[in-house]
Amino acid sequence: MKKNDIIAILILGEIVGIFLIFVLKNLGYFFSWLWILLFILPVLALIALFFAYAIGKKILVLFQFAKFVLVGFANTAVDFGILNFLILLTGLSSGLAYSLFKAVSFIGATTHSYFWNKFWTFRKTNTTQEGKEFLQFLAVSIVGLVINVGIASLVVVFMGPQWGLSSKIWANIGAACGSVSGLVWNFLGYKFIVFKK
Repeated sequence: MKKNDIIAILILGEIVGIFLIFVLKNLGYFFSWLWILLFILPVLALIALFFAYAIGKKILVLFQFAKFVLVGFANTAVDFGILNFLILLTGLSSGLAYSLFKAVSFIGATTHSYFWNKFWTFRKTNTTQEGKEFLQFLAVSIVGLVINVGIASLVVVFMGPQWGLSSKIWANIGAACGSVSGLVWNFLGYKFIVFKK
């Protein structure tokens, strides 16, 4: 693993920690010791990527996929963090304000995702067609969003809770199924369409 990878991993862990604090504070789970997340999350991310790097020596794409997943965690933290920060700042959590906040958080997370995936995950440093590339990135991301929401809705709305699980737990299972489906599409789309070499 290169020195740049270690620095990037630590920065991404910090980003997750910072934005997670906004989420927890908005949800009423803010404790004075939460600052420790700023130390724990980067270390956990580093440990996880060391394992992925070791395994990735045999399966080359695994290390790249692990980097993509870490960037995805950071993107989710940016998305939820911006959303919760705006809610915390204004006290508004529904209606048109919520839709506006969600649009801002999606744009922030997508922009964050573009730069991290371009320069770190897929290491594409060519900047001659950046506008076209960003539009491709946005198109792949929007298809990923549709897949994510579609699969989650299929699981939650059409299948409904299974095995005696509560609707809240089932909603999170549906969200996880959607996230995994969208994750696979986004990785393949970014690798073979947007950042192809």
